[in-house]
Amino acid sequence: MQIQMPAVIKAIESRSSVNFFQAGEVLEDEAILRLVELAVRAPSAFNLQNWRFIAVRSPEQKKRLRAVSMNQAKIDEAAVTFIMCGQYPRKGSLPALLAPSVEAGFMPAAMAADLSRNADDFYASSEQLARDEAVRSASLAGAFLLLAAEAHGLGACPMVGFDAEALSAAFELDNDEVPVMLITVGTALDGNWPQKSRRAPTAVAKLV
Repeated sequence: MQIQMPAVIKAIESRSSVNFFQAGEVLEDEAILRLVELAVRAPSAFNLQNWRFIAVRSPEQKKRLRAVSMNQAKIDEAAVTFIMCGQYPRKGSLPALLAPSVEAGFMPAAMAADLSRNADDFYASSEQLARDEAVRSASLAGAFLLLAAEAHGLGACPMVGFDAEALSAAFELDNDEVPVMLITVGTALDGNWPQKSRRAPTAVAKLV
């Protein structure tokens, strides 16, 4: 099988974490929502889509976020910082999310009903399972967001280094939401490092 070189592969190979942004740059609403539109193409268990994006862009909200994020300058300098929130799977939420697939005719209604019941039962059995799914889903969406930014010629950087409890209070996250990571997005300045070297496939993969 020959692997072609579409834009997504180029984005994967060229993407790097940007630490220095052009301060004062603005991303229009349409551009921000386009990034989100691509990010939510990420997979999620049962199609729960259990994520939420808080796009922090105003000076006042950037100041609030920076105060609970170890005073990291990137938050001020980037055009927008996304707070990637994972949500515990919410009981009863799946039927509405699967309805378009049923209406399109490729998912039987009985299957959608079974999936909904199974998801409710599965995550109700363990808070740890529910939290793991929240983190997993937001992380997958975050990876898609990074590639979407790269494909649009924007710099981006996933970030930790924040007080999860203080951030949740400052931005009024629900009790079943987890702030998984921050992702800064904007115009990269010259002088950022290229992508750092990665371990060889043979060092990290076991073919069985």
